[in-house]
Amino acid sequence: MGCRERAAKKDLLRIVAVEGECVPDHRGTLPGRGAYVHPALVCLDLAVRRRAFTRALRAPGALDTKALRFYVEQATP
Repeated sequence: MGCRERAAKKDLLRIVAVEGECVPDHRGTLPGRGAYVHPALVCLDLAVRRRAFTRALRAPGALDTKALRFYVEQATP
């Protein structure tokens, strides 16, 4: 979504909207519509700037991405 490059599903991070917030779904088991992004800050920032999560997850309003950003920062060495 962020950089719009294709990758294998196992190399991407699934994102799900839960109560107005973007939540990382690293196991791929959370219910609902999912969106995939590379687990890198560059791709995450591009997706947020383009408002791609709101469109891909069909959310009625803006989604909070603070927890998602924290998760990606912790996962990136």
